[in-house]
Amino acid sequence: MGAERTTASTGRPGGRSGRRSGQRSDSGSAVAEFVMVSALLALVFAALLQIGLALHVRNTVVDSAIAGARMAAAADRTEADGAQHTATLIAAAVSERYAQDIRVDTTQSGPQDLITVTVRVPVPVVGFAGVGQTWELTGRAFAEDTGL
Repeated sequence: MGAERTTASTGRPGGRSGRRSGQRSDSGSAVAEFVMVSALLALVFAALLQIGLALHVRNTVVDSAIAGARMAAAADRTEADGAQHTATLIAAAVSERYAQDIRVDTTQSGPQDLITVTVRVPVPVVGFAGVGQTWELTGRAFAEDTGL
């Protein structure tokens, strides 16, 4: 068996270096790939956080509108009480900015009155900042019968 010849500088058999003349090395490409991939992952992560924030705002406002409708539907309460309760809940959970446009309506639904609380809020696009689009979110409750 013949002993293979190695060079001290490369440690490769035959004394040849791994590169041919004119062939480029890809050293440093891992750093560039890491930067590109991590930037893309950061963007996806930020988008997921923003979607989660938007869903949180929407669900909180809907729940507050429902609670305000229940408050206004109580026999000893008024529509103004329902609007105030809705505004207080939204301001405490999200921001006072989202509690600006609240409307309470009473309509007849069969033999009972139906209380509807409608809240118009900006859609949070970047953080809590909205850019023109609005959601119109409602909560409903049947008014208590005062004759009982």
